[in-house]
Amino acid sequence: MAEVTVVIPNYNGIKFLGECLRSLGEQEDCTPPYEIVVVDNGSSDGSLELMEREFSRVRIIALSENTGFSHAVNVGIQASQAPYVILLNNDTKVKSRFIYELYHAIENRPHAFSVSAKMLLWDKPELLDGAGDRYCVLGWAYARGKGKPAADYDRAAEVFSACGGAAVYRRKIFEEIGYFDEGHFAYMEDVDVGYRARIYGYRNYYEPKAEVIHYGSASSGSRYNKFKTRLAAANNILVIGKNMPLLQWIWNFPFLATGFFLKFLFFHRKGMGRLYMKGLAEGLKKLNSLEGRKSKIRFQWGHLGAYISIQGQLYANTLRFLKKT
Repeated sequence: MAEVTVVIPNYNGIKFLGECLRSLGEQEDCTPPYEIVVVDNGSSDGSLELMEREFSRVRIIALSENTGFSHAVNVGIQASQAPYVILLNNDTKVKSRFIYELYHAIENRPHAFSVSAKMLLWDKPELLDGAGDRYCVLGWAYARGKGKPAADYDRAAEVFSACGGAAVYRRKIFEEIGYFDEGHFAYMEDVDVGYRARIYGYRNYYEPKAEVIHYGSASSGSRYNKFKTRLAAANNILVIGKNMPLLQWIWNFPFLATGFFLKFLFFHRKGMGRLYMKGLAEGLKKLNSLEGRKSKIRFQWGHLGAYISIQGQLYANTLRFLKKT
């Protein structure tokens, strides 16, 4: 039986998918038993034919349409029987000890919900694409170490949440805290589920020995585009509204208002200010919908210590962002 299931969501990713799957097939002999599940989101570019022709070991779950990242990975997680699930973007190429290092990093931490890999830039692998995610009191999520020398992030560390592009998760915890929120479609869903896990008392980590090269924004086209700007803005509202109790939301409001205003100015300079505001409005609408209200984490006194710890992380990550550390 597999100890690890690698779940890869795919939507028209034939340009990268073959190399991704080949790298997974070249893991070292010490790697624990693993399986690969590709959840295809209605691709029309020949991805399915490529897998059927060249990767017979891969289990394919073919969806009829593009249901988004969150639904696709939930399908893959629920199809797994392994104790650990690795989520991996299709535009990646993993190193030969990738699965081994992630598996042992989470296996040796019983209280860990997730462990994020060291993500390297495709064209400049000496630089980081990310070393786990941080979330701050301004309402901003950002990749730790992005664009910095990879050698500077060679120590394992606790992070606010794992980047869902290359991370391992303890599967049974999803049954306790819930799966990825499919209302997100894409973007911020990994921060949301990592936040939720922290409320329940679990931790998220970064493991530098698990290395993966990441192309980045292969599905949406670029780092800043209309699709991503609108969705990320909406989902940022969802993360705050769902995970912060009312008192914490009120306490943080001056910081959050400042953060959203600065983001508006940023996107306004890029000609997408109205689109960003439209995304915020869509997020508020989703949050106040029936599904949005159901997804809100109810405050429990037993989680008070976790909320206090999270608030400390929000402050600390703001200072780290300002200091660029």
